[in-house]
Amino acid sequence: MFFSWLKKRRRRRILAEPVPPAWPAILQEHFDAHVALTPSQRSRLVDDLRVFIAEKEWEGCGGLELTDDMRVTIAAHACRMILGLDINYFSLVQTILVYPAGYHAREEVPMGGGVVMQRDSDRLGEAHRRGPVVLSWDDVLEAARNPGRGENLVYHEFAHKLDMLNGEADGIPPIDDGKLIERWLKVLPAELDSLRRASAAGRETLLDPYGAENEAEFFAVASECFFDLPQDLRARHPRLYAILGEFYRQDPAA
Repeated sequence: MFFSWLKKRRRRRILAEPVPPAWPAILQEHFDAHVALTPSQRSRLVDDLRVFIAEKEWEGCGGLELTDDMRVTIAAHACRMILGLDINYFSLVQTILVYPAGYHAREEVPMGGGVVMQRDSDRLGEAHRRGPVVLSWDDVLEAARNPGRGENLVYHEFAHKLDMLNGEADGIPPIDDGKLIERWLKVLPAELDSLRRASAAGRETLLDPYGAENEAEFFAVASECFFDLPQDLRARHPRLYAILGEFYRQDPAA
């Protein structure tokens, strides 16, 4: 209770400060969805990203010096996802690491019989349940400057963080509505199976074929498309669009 009171007090102090004068120009240049939001949504978004930026630990990696441009661009896309939810949905995000571009990471690959092989892996981003979100700034900026392709690294990695709120990433974010979770467990697996079949047959798909990897990646890829290509997703995958809209409590295609 005491810590909750302290958090609310700290947030009131953050929101009492004026919005930095450079932020509106950054949003106009690097957050295309800003113009499509209602006035109340824009106001909510700016408040959320102010809290988000202040509460998270930001670190530039690989020699990158972080700027307000980078923080605001990343925070705006992350906070856009939770406009219908609550800023506390990103409570698991403590640290955001930003590389200039793609980076190398060590990973362990089970080989069977208790043998594990370590190897370098090329990555653009990743999200850890009890760790940071890691992003390639080049890829964040590319998606911010060229929206409408269904690919957005921020949406993807922060969808993983939402997925992880109730445990390990399994493609099921926290859903309190029993009827919604019942439909979720029918629609998402069916859509994943459809993507897998289309990918195996070499057919072009609206959803990134990477989503066929597993349930967690499918939810992340579907979330990218929901926010970045909402009208296309609604037209070609109406059931998927509708159920994501119920979870996010948004209708971006409108």
